[in-house]
Amino acid sequence: MDRGENAREVNGQAGVPNPSLSRAARTGAPTEDSLLLERPRMRKPHPRDPDRARFTSEDPWRVMRIGAEFVHGINALAELGAAITVFGSARTPRHHPMYKAARELGGLLAKAGFAVITGGGPGIMEAANRGAVEAEGVSVGCNIELPMEQHINPYVQIAVNFRYFFVRKMMFAKYAEGFVLFPGGYGTLDEMFEALTLIQTDKLSHFPVVMIGRSHWQGLIDWLRETVLSSRYIAEEDLGLFRLTDSPEEACDWILEAYQSESWKQHEAKKGKKK
Repeated sequence: MDRGENAREVNGQAGVPNPSLSRAARTGAPTEDSLLLERPRMRKPHPRDPDRARFTSEDPWRVMRIGAEFVHGINALAELGAAITVFGSARTPRHHPMYKAARELGGLLAKAGFAVITGGGPGIMEAANRGAVEAEGVSVGCNIELPMEQHINPYVQIAVNFRYFFVRKMMFAKYAEGFVLFPGGYGTLDEMFEALTLIQTDKLSHFPVVMIGRSHWQGLIDWLRETVLSSRYIAEEDLGLFRLTDSPEEACDWILEAYQSESWKQHEAKKGKKK
């Protein structure tokens, strides 16, 4: 039977039956639109009913919210060109030498053509965003929901808020051409080791990872060499995945050189030869 023979007249016009869209008509069930718009009524009017929001704390709804957060972050940052993500402690006061260094670096990166991405908070993050704005560059802050009250620093031009650390961390890496790490605590260390792991396993391009502050980082680097490397938990070449300096200018030069020379392609070529 062809489509013409199967046609039916509806309001005087020929049409082909559509079983999928006719389910509600066939069964007498409500349409999906009506179910979406439907809400149970209370016996007495009341402006708030917390019980109605319980479903938003269930895992299926969380999965949808995670997906929406990825879409939100990608939409907010999609137009970024070259960008560098800067990490460091939110507890760094404005009079601290590292605040001054991060501010200088933000300005140097902006003048070199990079947007500056931070976590959007105070301390090192504020300093890097501030330097970028003062140099008339692009300043981005990716803030995160925490148990304490959150504020975004006044130098953020593009603000993106996240509930989930892993979504935020993906944005830091996805839109970056390099990471710069100033002295910081667990959060800074977490970002550093995740980036190094992703680079080591070729999940992330071999972009520059620069640590600023020899007195802060040298002990960790010595431990990696004397304990982790000597135990053969990493390879000698893994210690070459990052660089250490006290100079914001040197850090910016390394990053710009890596970007212009496309150093990650050189790594891929070497890897291909080894195979």
